[in-house]
Amino acid sequence: MRLDFLEEFKDPYMRTPLGQGVFLAGVALGYLARFQVEGEKDLTSAPLFKQLEFGRMNMKSLKKLLARIPKLLAAYKEGMKYGGLISALAAEANGLILKGEEQELGVDGNFAFTTGFASAPTYFWKIFGKKPEGDDDTA
Repeated sequence: MRLDFLEEFKDPYMRTPLGQGVFLAGVALGYLARFQVEGEKDLTSAPLFKQLEFGRMNMKSLKKLLARIPKLLAAYKEGMKYGGLISALAAEANGLILKGEEQELGVDGNFAFTTGFASAPTYFWKIFGKKPEGDDDTA
């Protein structure tokens, strides 16, 4: 898992463990949501997408979503090639959030989460290396 690219971000929030954890949570959940709509182009129809309150999320709701990842991975294990990677990424996000100073997400946290979620395939493969040839952007 390569996370050195996080140092490239100049945003002060993204320089904190909490900010990095929230961002990585967005990447993990965004990649998982893409699996839920595998083959479809409309991410907004993913059940996980429908549960998110973009711009209004708080730490409690983010932690609830992260706590559900193992159950979601178990439910979708059939056909999911990268469940182990999603699990590892979620664990890293959880660890960073726990290391960070306890605070609400606010504008900065919601922005970091949404950026990670919206750009999940790009950052997922930046973290884990080159996307295998011929693979689409679903888990």
